[in-house]
Amino acid sequence: MWAFDEGRFGLRVGLRKRWCPRGVRPPWLVHDRYEWLWLYAAVEPATGQSFFLLLPRVTKEWFAQFLAAFAQEVGGERVGLVLDGSGAHRADIPWPEHLVPLPLPRYSPELNPAEQVFRVLRPKLTNRIFATLAELEETLTAHLQPYWQQPALVQRLTAYPWWTAAVNTMSQSP
Repeated sequence: MWAFDEGRFGLRVGLRKRWCPRGVRPPWLVHDRYEWLWLYAAVEPATGQSFFLLLPRVTKEWFAQFLAAFAQEVGGERVGLVLDGSGAHRADIPWPEHLVPLPLPRYSPELNPAEQVFRVLRPKLTNRIFATLAELEETLTAHLQPYWQQPALVQRLTAYPWWTAAVNTMSQSP
């Protein structure tokens, strides 16, 4: 069973507090161009496998493209995909035959292990301004690379005890 979520990353990635000596103004950079990439992330907490795709928007068409790429990644294996109630996820799109949507209850992001990827990734990019989307994509890819090279990182980050117990119970049932 995999968990899925998407997150938006723009040329200006969030601002956090900065400390400066008394009387010195913090060196904030200002950037008023608004361009984004969306990171579509699927993680398998029990094994640490992950699948990431950077796409330009969150729409039913782009979600369908993600599903097609993800279905190809997992092969013909029957996979449950846990996801939130986003409109793009509920849209009338063709799901690959071997993927099964498992919606989360409303307003419950804390139940989605994929959220942890974004919780860890965002602070690494704060207070930065990227000149181009290509530069942002390169930086995101560099920060994501350890996750697919070392599945144990994903496992430590996303393997909630109740999730792992449920997956183990499901795999043992006849």
